[in-house]
Amino acid sequence: MHPTTPPPRTWPRRQVLHAGVGLAALGSVPAWAQFRIEISGVGGTQLPIVVADFRGEAEAGLPLAAVLRADLERSGAFRLMNAGQALDDRSDLDPAAWRARGADALVAGSITRAADGRLEVRYRLWDAVKGEQLVGQSKTVVAGDLRLAAHRIADEIVLRLTGERGANATRIAYVVRRGRRYSLHITDADGEGGQVALASNDPIISPAWAPDGRQIAYVSFEMQKAVVWVQDLVTGQRRVLANFRGSNSAPAFSPDGTQLAVALAQGGLTQLFTMPVFGGGAPRRLTSSSAIDTEPVYAPDGRSIFFVSDRGGGPQIYRVAASGGTPERISFGAEYCASPDISPDGRTLAYIGRQGSAYRVMTQDLATGTVAALTGTQDDESPSFAPNGRLLVYSTRQGRSDVLMTTTLDGKIKTRLLSTDADMREPAWGPFIV
Repeated sequence: MHPTTPPPRTWPRRQVLHAGVGLAALGSVPAWAQFRIEISGVGGTQLPIVVADFRGEAEAGLPLAAVLRADLERSGAFRLMNAGQALDDRSDLDPAAWRARGADALVAGSITRAADGRLEVRYRLWDAVKGEQLVGQSKTVVAGDLRLAAHRIADEIVLRLTGERGANATRIAYVVRRGRRYSLHITDADGEGGQVALASNDPIISPAWAPDGRQIAYVSFEMQKAVVWVQDLVTGQRRVLANFRGSNSAPAFSPDGTQLAVALAQGGLTQLFTMPVFGGGAPRRLTSSSAIDTEPVYAPDGRSIFFVSDRGGGPQIYRVAASGGTPERISFGAEYCASPDISPDGRTLAYIGRQGSAYRVMTQDLATGTVAALTGTQDDESPSFAPNGRLLVYSTRQGRSDVLMTTTLDGKIKTRLLSTDADMREPAWGPFIV
C-alpha cells in the first residue's frame, strides 16, 4: 500500500480523500454540524413515563425536558407520555391519578436564575405505581453546563427506575468530513454540546478513548502517512506515539491505560504490536502471520485482544492473549466480519458482518456463539458500545451522506443523529467520567 494512501481501519469499502495540512485548537462545533434527534422503533417492555416541560425553560435558553425525553427514549427502557398540563416541582400531584392514566413514573421541575447568573435546576421524580416520591433534587450550574445537568438528571432517573447506570452524561468521538476538510469531534452522548479536537485538510481516522476519558488516540495523515497521535482533551496538547516506517494505525488503549495496541506495517504486512503509552519504549510484536492483522481491541479484563485478520482467506475476528500466543478464531456469523468491539461486561462481541451485499451491525454472545443482526441497512461501520453496555453507536450510509446512529442491543430502538451536509464516520463511545 502506498504510504500516502489512507488505509481505513480494515479493508476499504469507501474511498477516503485527502489534501494539504491544517490544524485547529479545541473549539466549538460550527452550526452546520449541530445535531437533532430522530428516534424510531418500538421496544418490547418499556416503562411509561411523563416528563413535563420545566418551568423557566424559555428564559434559560434550553428545552431541558426535551433533552430528558430524548435521553430516556433513546435508552429503549421508557415510553414517553404527554403530560397534557402544566407541571413543575412545586405542583401538588396525586401519583394515583397519573397511574390511572397509565403512567408508571412522572418527572417535573423548574429552572430559575440566581443573583450571580447561575441557574438552579430543581426536579422531582415520582413512582406512580408505589405512590411515592423517589427523588427531589436541586442542582446549581453555569449556563454552559445546563445540557450536561439534563443528561445527569436523565442518568439519575434511569438508575432509580431500572437499577442500571445511564450513559447520557458520557461523550462520543467521531470524524466529520465536509468537502475536503476533516475534523475530530467530541460531543455529548446525544451528539450535542460538541468541541472540535482537531481539524485538518488530511484524513483523521480510528479515534480511541483512554479509559480515564481525558485522552484520545487517533490516526492522522498530516505527515503524509498514517501516524498514531495521542491528545489530551483538557489541555489540547498532542504528541506522536507511533511514527515508524510504513503505516501506523488502529490504536486501542488497554483497560488500565498504560499500553496501546497498534497495527504496524514494519517490513511487510500489517501486524499487531503493543507499546507503552508513557515513557517510550520499542513496540512489542503480538502477532506474526502471512496475513493482515489489524483493528485490535482489548477485552475489558485486559487479558486478551480481539482483532481482525484475513489469515483464513477473508476478514474474520480472532482473539489472542495480550501477552501473545496462538490466536483463535471467534467470528463465524458471516463471510466478512470486521470492526470488533467488546461490551464492558466482556460478554458480547459487536462487529460489522456482511450478509449478501449488505454490511450490518451484528452481535455475538461470546459464551453461546449466538449471532444477531441489529440493523437492516446496507453499509454500516464502526460499532462502539456505550460504557453501560446497553447501546451501540455506529455509522451508516443514508442517501448521499454518512450519518451516526445508536441502537439498543435488541435492535428495536434506533436513534439517528442528523446533521445538514457533513459525513460523520468512525464513532467511538467514551467511558464513564468519575
